[in-house]
Amino acid sequence: MNTILSTSNLSIGYKTKKVAVTIAQDLNLTFDSGKLIALIGANGIGKSTLLRTITGIQSPLAGSVFLKGKSISTYRPLDLAQSLSLVLTEKLPPSNLSVFELVALGRQPYTNWVGNLTPEDIVKVNEALTLTQIEHLTSKRHFEISDGQLQKVLIARALAQDTPLIILDEPTTHLDLLHKVSLFKLLKKLTQETHKCILFSTHDIDLAIQLSDEMIIMTPETVMQDEPCNLISKGSFNTLFKDEHIVFDAEKGKFIVS
Repeated sequence: MNTILSTSNLSIGYKTKKVAVTIAQDLNLTFDSGKLIALIGANGIGKSTLLRTITGIQSPLAGSVFLKGKSISTYRPLDLAQSLSLVLTEKLPPSNLSVFELVALGRQPYTNWVGNLTPEDIVKVNEALTLTQIEHLTSKRHFEISDGQLQKVLIARALAQDTPLIILDEPTTHLDLLHKVSLFKLLKKLTQETHKCILFSTHDIDLAIQLSDEMIIMTPETVMQDEPCNLISKGSFNTLFKDEHIVFDAEKGKFIVS
């Protein structure tokens, strides 16, 4: 098994003019190939800050992030774009792009300055469309498809980018249960078939427990990474919400409202 990204004694947070505010510290996380890893925690706990820090968008307060054995701070933007891809929840800017053209944007780190697609680029785009099962949408404009379909298109774009690590911020937001399950199962299938590591933040904890290989739980006190079954046996989910009416049922493997 290949470790693609790791952190060493990482502290995350933000700096104001007068002081540094630490959100979490001494994080030693590993992200291995072929693993589907869910990042969970209450609203405002710092999940987005963690994602921004490990992708090099935001500097750590202390410690290091290593991508393929090299400090992420030493990567040039182009090399970084060939090593990890990021799928955010923000709306796409207005455009008339077709689904094929949107997925093809994932090849930008490899195309020449004119942006012309080579035969190899087209193969990669078609592979991504096939893996996400959206070949039938290729000629549609991106604003003509549903939110669930668009999420698959954005994942296909990340696949076309051909990086060993894909990171998604809240990919199931605004999706109904049917499309959430479909997306989770797609992510699971992609890790198995492509051996990429996929890390995603989510509030759909029950689904994440069922389908993830590993989970990272963020609480005000600690950050834990382990397989879901081990986290259940250690009682880690009991610390997630500070509310006596939300209880984790270890036997059922899900949260219940008491």
